[in-house]
Amino acid sequence: MLLIAGLGNPGPQYEGNRHNIGFRVVDEIAAALRFSPWQMNSKFEAQVCEGQLKMPDGSSVKTMLAKPQTYMNESGRAVGAIMRKHYLPPSDIVVFHDEIDMALGRFRMAVGRSAAGHNGIRSIYALASTEVRRGRIGVGHPGDKSHVKRTVLGDFHPAERPAVDALVKACIDALPFLAGGLDERYQTEVMRLAPAPKADPRNPPPPKENT
Repeated sequence: MLLIAGLGNPGPQYEGNRHNIGFRVVDEIAAALRFSPWQMNSKFEAQVCEGQLKMPDGSSVKTMLAKPQTYMNESGRAVGAIMRKHYLPPSDIVVFHDEIDMALGRFRMAVGRSAAGHNGIRSIYALASTEVRRGRIGVGHPGDKSHVKRTVLGDFHPAERPAVDALVKACIDALPFLAGGLDERYQTEVMRLAPAPKADPRNPPPPKENT
């Protein structure tokens, strides 16, 4: 079985936050691929649903999607509980999360790297494994460390949303490579389908003057 966990904070007040982009990815996987309805599992402290993902060779792998309901900083409780219940090795666990140190629209897969200050990943490292596969979704840095919390708990700017929408769709369209364990190929395909903006959508460069 493959476990794909999206990180975020529960509650409608957080729904559009940058910090909740992981929730959005798994929500849209569930909708696009017609997974079972979301259900709260109290033992896992997470909402979960199940379905099948196609792999590049045409075969399928049983997949559980999870949204920890413990708030971001305790995400490892849910991921660790599911991991132990189903005897999953870290290679069968993928975690989608926001990455503030990457520009908006950038995407990278990683295994075993530093949590880089992300409390959700730090919790997963402590309570599940440091070797889980991570889908790092760039949401942009505010430029000042003191503004980080306000930024991640804020919504995307309207000008940023088309790039975010395209990236989420690409993460879904490229899923066969993820399901097959081909993380580098998955990363390449996601960025091919949704190239990152070359400039900040909120501050586009001025138009060139005719000479």
